[in-house]
Amino acid sequence: MKLSQINLKYILPAMMILAWGNGIMSSQIKREPKMAWGRNNPVGEAVGIYPGRVAWSHAPGTAGWVKGDGRWYEDRWNDQQGADWLVDSAIRTLTGEPDAQKAWEALFKDFNKRHGRKGAYRRGQKVAVKLNMNNSSTYEDNEQINASPHFALALLRSLVYEGGVAQDDITLFDASRFITDALFNKCHSEFPKVHYVDNEGTNGRTKATYVENAIPYSIDNGLLARGLAECAVNADYLINVALLKGHGGQGVTLCAKNWYGVTNIDRNFRKNHHNNFNQDRGGKPRYMTFTDYMGHKDLGGKTMLFLIDGLYGSKDVNGAPSGKWHLAPFDNDWPSSLFASQDGVAIDAVGIDFLASEFPSMADVDYCDMYLVEAALADRPVSGTFYDPERDGTGLKSLGVLEHWNNPSDKKYSRNMGMDKGIELVYVKRQ
Repeated sequence: MKLSQINLKYILPAMMILAWGNGIMSSQIKREPKMAWGRNNPVGEAVGIYPGRVAWSHAPGTAGWVKGDGRWYEDRWNDQQGADWLVDSAIRTLTGEPDAQKAWEALFKDFNKRHGRKGAYRRGQKVAVKLNMNNSSTYEDNEQINASPHFALALLRSLVYEGGVAQDDITLFDASRFITDALFNKCHSEFPKVHYVDNEGTNGRTKATYVENAIPYSIDNGLLARGLAECAVNADYLINVALLKGHGGQGVTLCAKNWYGVTNIDRNFRKNHHNNFNQDRGGKPRYMTFTDYMGHKDLGGKTMLFLIDGLYGSKDVNGAPSGKWHLAPFDNDWPSSLFASQDGVAIDAVGIDFLASEFPSMADVDYCDMYLVEAALADRPVSGTFYDPERDGTGLKSLGVLEHWNNPSDKKYSRNMGMDKGIELVYVKRQ
């Protein structure tokens, strides 16, 4: 067959992957989801005390739900001590510190240093924690996967008891949804002075308010919501707590997409716009809204810690957790994991590798890393976009480092192989 007889729409995407990824073979493309960037080919500027480090804490048995028997978030299915250990071990591993108190101090100090400030957290500074409560429509709990109540409590315990952050300096929020009863009751009973902000603002919660036109976007982004929750805009520090799950349209929903819930969208998702969320299905570079979220001064630019709650994880954005994981070391169990990083690109890259390896048939997974390509190369993106989410004339610099692991068995990134660049995935398991 002559080349002219081959349909070019199937050839060009593969050529683009080979050019960008520098090492993905055509045989691999056939049996694995297609990524816009390649294995062990780091690009971008790594962020963190240990640049590009992603801490992966694994506490087998922390999540124990039996599908069909009650709901996944019930106390009988979740080990609070295991959740507490996940947070403690993740921040210690991320910072290299011997205890959580020193780890929080190191995180605050490093963030402040990178932003031209001195010292660590001081009383009166505000810490806002963005949860993912996307699958909530009332305060009544449902079977669908949302932020884990046990993990939220573990994070508050660590922030208050080890990090020394005053309760009334903390805001736990999802401005676009509801903080449901299971999470609110568990956290509020121990931390009644924490601010709980959601879209409704009743039953002990505070109603979200917004700063209009706070994010004009780098391009004319149609009718996409431009307001940002005041609790984020007024915060000194943000913590982004995403979920490990897929999402139709974008392929995955991790830390970058979690920022959508800070905007002044309608809590009825059918009424909202999603301009430039989806990657090009053929792998062509394009402007990505998520990159603007990652670089905006009051979103990714204000984030001191990125977390991915992987207690359960799921193939789909909606519904109950989809099932136990086969990928090692989970071996037909729930992941019972937490991922932590100071690098918002690196952590989402790791999340994509886990999801794409466990669920290769996940909806719209092909090229789902396109927003990370743009973010890692934000000062010279392959799409040619001038990324300036505040429209103040100052373009973004690289927002972190991107690469994909060598394979799902070894899970090695460049720094795991002794290189002085790329991602370092550091695994710790509870015995």
